[in-house]
Amino acid sequence: MIWAVVLAAGASSRYGVSPPKQVELLPAVLERLRAATAVDRILVVVGAHPVETDAATVFCPEWERGPGASLRCGLAALPADAEAALVVLADGPELDPRAVDRVVASWREDGGDVVAAAYGGLRLHPVLLARAAWPLVPDEGARALQARLVACDDLTPPGDVDVRR
Repeated sequence: MIWAVVLAAGASSRYGVSPPKQVELLPAVLERLRAATAVDRILVVVGAHPVETDAATVFCPEWERGPGASLRCGLAALPADAEAALVVLADGPELDPRAVDRVVASWREDGGDVVAAAYGGLRLHPVLLARAAWPLVPDEGARALQARLVACDDLTPPGDVDVRR
């Protein structure tokens, strides 16, 4: 089982809170995850702001500690049969389902504890964490973990929306 873990717990301080970016951007991210064929289930990690979604959710009481704390909450909520977690951000609305499928396929073929999409050599999302990497996630998040990169140069990066347009 491959679970997508969507990080949607932040304060949305730069974007604003009327409504917070999670409320506006999460539906597009979920739609793109559902278009991918390699993800079996989706879990959304919430914290600072409630979100309405038909996806499974988990509340992270330590969301203020950073993305790593939110990610650890999500990982802890996954069932024992979860082989890996595919991490995406709720504020990355341009996520390409082909990047999701490509990263998972690369992990299945070549292994690795941390496998990430790269666009023009720049590591971005999605990032796959095999179960062996879960205990290694620090407060600053999975970015601190060494990853094997999967070229997604032909795809649009997922984006990272911090300010309202």
